[in-house]
Amino acid sequence: MNDIRVRNHVKVIGEGERTILFAHGFGCDQSMWQFITPSFEKKYRIVLFDYVGSGNSNLNAYTTDKYHTLHGYVQDVLDVIETLELKDIIFIGHSISSMIGMLASIERPDYFDKMIMIGPSPCYLNDGAYFGGFEKSDITELLEMMEMNFAGWASFMAPLAMNNPDPMLTKELERSFISADPVIAREFAEVTFFSDHREDLSKATVPTLILQCSDDSIVPIAAGEYLHKHLNNSTFRLMEAKGHYPHISHPEETITLINEYLT
Repeated sequence: MNDIRVRNHVKVIGEGERTILFAHGFGCDQSMWQFITPSFEKKYRIVLFDYVGSGNSNLNAYTTDKYHTLHGYVQDVLDVIETLELKDIIFIGHSISSMIGMLASIERPDYFDKMIMIGPSPCYLNDGAYFGGFEKSDITELLEMMEMNFAGWASFMAPLAMNNPDPMLTKELERSFISADPVIAREFAEVTFFSDHREDLSKATVPTLILQCSDDSIVPIAAGEYLHKHLNNSTFRLMEAKGHYPHISHPEETITLINEYLT
């Protein structure tokens, strides 16, 4: 099963007994965790990976057929867990990975001890009384921009999503966006922004911490509150951090809230 390790560029670090599995969001890879993993290395074993199609994963393993819904990404998570024979996992997922992790935990609750969701959303589209933050036309425009001018999309999207005065952080995110395969990135964006997993929330059983940023251009507070209301065993923390990437822009606050929850 060594091919999974290579396929998903799996890395294992840390010295602890308990395992934290970190799962990156859309347009990113495992390097996005670099500011928070050092704080957990002494107490935990840390597993990092890239989804197929992202980072240093094997791009040849990507097929539209497999990854046209989140279930292809769910399978990546389960493959990594089963290859490394992990159990009682603390799963930390950013953005769309929160839902990917939740779906994996619905399929195999026995693998998971706790879930921590950073900037999660069960549905990005506005729908009647539900406020997801985007109209369908917004997403369509975004996808068209990705097709026509990928670099332009990256430089437009990065400052919006990072929402931080430090230009280096925005540049780092833009670099991550632009390093992706444009065709795969556009397909992942479509799968992400048109996903709706509100119906699945009632099936989830693993205790969950929801970390919601206070001013997030991707996920409005209403979406985080909806998630908390419909997810059993969930704890909701509104962060002082702004933007959609608190693990990059506000690592100290992110680390503190994770540690508080885990202890």
